[in-house]
Amino acid sequence: MCGIVGYIGYREAYPIVIKGLKRLEYRGYDSAGIMLYDESGLKVSKTKGKVSDLEEKSKEIASSKATVGMGHTRWATHGVPNDVNSHPHLSNSGKLAIIHNGIIENYEPLKKELIKRGYTFQSDTDTEVLINLIEEVKKKENIKLGKAVQIALNQVVGAYAICVFDVEKPDEIVVARLGSPLAIGVGKDEFFIASDASPFIEYTSNAIYLEDEEMAIVRLHKALKIRKIKDDSLVDPYIQELQMNLEQIEKGGYDHFMLKEIYEQPNVIKDTYRGRLHANEGIIQMAGIEDNIEKFLQAERILIVACGTSWHAGLVAEYIIEEFARIPVEVEYASEFRYRNPIITSKDVVIAISQSGETADSLAAIKLAKEKGAFVFGVCNVVGSSISRESHAGAYTHAGPEIGVASTKAFTTQITVLTMIALRLAKAKGTLSNSDYFRYLQELEIIPEKVAEALLTNDKAKEIAAIYKDATNCLYLGRGYNFPVALEGALKLKEISYIHAEGYPAAEMKHGPIALIDEQMPVIVIAPKQGHYDKVVSNIQEIKSRSGKIIAIVTKGDTQVRGLADHIIEIPETSDALSPLITTIPLQLLSYHIAVMRGCNVDQPRNLAKSVTVE
Repeated sequence: MCGIVGYIGYREAYPIVIKGLKRLEYRGYDSAGIMLYDESGLKVSKTKGKVSDLEEKSKEIASSKATVGMGHTRWATHGVPNDVNSHPHLSNSGKLAIIHNGIIENYEPLKKELIKRGYTFQSDTDTEVLINLIEEVKKKENIKLGKAVQIALNQVVGAYAICVFDVEKPDEIVVARLGSPLAIGVGKDEFFIASDASPFIEYTSNAIYLEDEEMAIVRLHKALKIRKIKDDSLVDPYIQELQMNLEQIEKGGYDHFMLKEIYEQPNVIKDTYRGRLHANEGIIQMAGIEDNIEKFLQAERILIVACGTSWHAGLVAEYIIEEFARIPVEVEYASEFRYRNPIITSKDVVIAISQSGETADSLAAIKLAKEKGAFVFGVCNVVGSSISRESHAGAYTHAGPEIGVASTKAFTTQITVLTMIALRLAKAKGTLSNSDYFRYLQELEIIPEKVAEALLTNDKAKEIAAIYKDATNCLYLGRGYNFPVALEGALKLKEISYIHAEGYPAAEMKHGPIALIDEQMPVIVIAPKQGHYDKVVSNIQEIKSRSGKIIAIVTKGDTQVRGLADHIIEIPETSDALSPLITTIPLQLLSYHIAVMRGCNVDQPRNLAKSVTVE
């Protein structure tokens, strides 16, 4: 949930660390801090607020010529956001410094023991406990920092990605991970450390992603050594070539990353099926599926585990896979799945969906499924992420970096991948006629053009947003394939505008939510011509008779709903199963414009972080 950046090399560290923190601010933005070390000693500046606040506060040390430094942007877990709880944290001696992403679950007994030994604490954080534990081990055992970190980590319970610095060894930084991501950028006579590769993409295209329970000592002018934390065994470093570029992580002229990512969807959907979908030949070719097709065909059921927006994509997949391939599907919140002692067998296929590939609950669900003998297939966006490595096989979405905290292009590219999987399984099982199979392939191939057409509703969405920006509640209704889209639309509005919103199957409105409807309640109804159109029209009439304000997403040329709704947004026609790829677009735009008009921070909504890497 936090972002960490480190540098050691020949360049000045301050500008690299600050710029890196700005790129990682989507991971946490309630406080930030920086540490530099030069010939005059250790320099630390930290503050509540954003990286821009840190930049203002750290002007005194910004001129340092230090070539080693670490920085942190925080999403609070232990201790409220304030200057004292901000990272980096120093040990009692002032010689050790740490930045940390994660949670040390047993910090309280460790803290009590350290207090008995004379240690004092300035903050409320678990991280300050960890750095003092490392200092105690180093002092007691009279050992070097790397070994002290290893011993200390074997005493903690929880999740972490850490960077530790010792003024007595100023030419090295010790790093380690368990459950939280950590990448090491490898340059010529320099190393970069970060939660993901975005802080160092302009300096090197080579990166090492630490695995769980691995640590490394990053030293100048020496080969990088990676060891297992538990048994001290050496690990051969695997250097990957980065897939992203600098242009992908810049705004490109848009006011917000979210808007940029909304408008990228036609291209990224095409990138996601490029080389996999050959509509004219009737072929879907995905290596992860082809190599494991029998696992899917012999499965008694498919379990989908995910969180947030990815869970909504999983719900769409449930409809599509069951309809096309006739395989039973269950969709689970990963956070519940891992704790409820689920029934999993070797005849199950588990599909784990995550944009970042680092979601803690989804990773735990994967490990549980593997222990029970299930085959695990990962769907994620970030190459080299933990879920991609933990899964038996998988597919990348190729959405490119998604910086906005509220997922947009992740949702549509996940649905694209899951639709291709459903179609490939249907072809193998013969559960779709050839004519239907070819029709869906051809329609999926032209979906990017229809998404681009749906983006032309931006001005209409903005006009409607101006009318309802001060609403306090909102209902989203959809049926069939578009029920999950209603959930996703409500989530987007909640996330970035802070308006309370709920999504429901349209038919469920009569079972409770209809009591909320009056002239103050905007109701967004997803009502494309395909699917359960007549039933949705009936639901709209029920809302109309109770004076609800109706905003309807309809197929271009619709006349029936037009006569009932207060506002309509027209979208191009497509098949019912593929409609979520289009109906979600105006909902994203509506949420975006409402949030902007309310003065909300669209890319960094309060209390949220992009990747939930802790429980």
